[in-house]
Amino acid sequence: MTATGPCTTPGAVDVVALGESMVTFLPTRAGRLADVPSFDRSIGGAESNVACMLAAAGHSTRWVSRVGDDGFGDHLVRAIGAYGVDVTAVRRDPARPTGVYFRTAGDRATDAHEVAYYRAGSAASAMSPATVDLPAALAGRVLHLSGITAALSAGCLGLLRELTAPRPGRPLISFDVNHRSRLWRDGDGAGAVLLELARAADIVFVGADEAEQTWGVTGGPEAVRELLPAPGLLVVKDGARGATLFEGHRRPSPGTFVPALTVDVVATTGAGDAFAAGFLSAALRGLPPRQRLRHGHLWAAAALTVPGDLAAPPARGHADRLAALDDTAWGTLRLGPGWTAATEGADEEVRTP
Repeated sequence: MTATGPCTTPGAVDVVALGESMVTFLPTRAGRLADVPSFDRSIGGAESNVACMLAAAGHSTRWVSRVGDDGFGDHLVRAIGAYGVDVTAVRRDPARPTGVYFRTAGDRATDAHEVAYYRAGSAASAMSPATVDLPAALAGRVLHLSGITAALSAGCLGLLRELTAPRPGRPLISFDVNHRSRLWRDGDGAGAVLLELARAADIVFVGADEAEQTWGVTGGPEAVRELLPAPGLLVVKDGARGATLFEGHRRPSPGTFVPALTVDVVATTGAGDAFAAGFLSAALRGLPPRQRLRHGHLWAAAALTVPGDLAAPPARGHADRLAALDDTAWGTLRLGPGWTAATEGADEEVRTP
């Protein structure tokens, strides 16, 4: 990451994350939503997931959003704040509810997976430059945003355009494309909007398949870089294969590739957010490109091996030791549920024989 020196803005934190969070209801057993008798309450939100994981790892973070003046809003603010995230810039809306959603226990990659969102008209969908604490949003070394917010309303899109506009002292803009097609209506121009926002950012996270779906880009990470030459840091994720980081603005600009880990997957929800958080954590610490990608993969593995949207990151020392493995040992690493609880000297326990 470039320009990661101390921020002199009063009240500044390492990372500000702005976006909608919802109360999540996870089924107590597998089955269709119509058949599941009960659910456990949790929290979920792409941007707040990043803030929570970074705070749990010792970084200073702030979540900026709006929630309803209701019990679910109370729960979100309390739960996210419990991770150590600054929630003082979250505003309450007395006229609109907090968003909620339900999902099945199955993996999102299967046809049996169901998600039921109740977020239309939510308090967060009313975010705009007039309804959000802009100074709090801009008071960080990094401002993390995602394309989900742009899809929620015209006001939310206007807010992202305001925050990403060039200005003196603007924080580094981290943007996860996060194209959720079901949130965009026909004629909204999702591809053009997401491309505009990505080109305005300093750090961009996008999946190779996502780039093809959103912009019709084929040809691998290099083709994505041709479309997005401006961001100083571009991370192109290619699922189980790995991720490529492009730095600077040189042409040609060879990328740094790091293969993904072998993981015993419990659920894929939240893995992309965890990858972004791990990458940003390593970048804030000034680690080199390969280590940033490896920390992204390790934090993603933490999310992949738990059932909920939000996982605790691996302990810094444990993650640093795994990230420092040679290429052969990294390639044989296999992580399963509970791996983040490994203690000092237990690295051998998570390797394949």
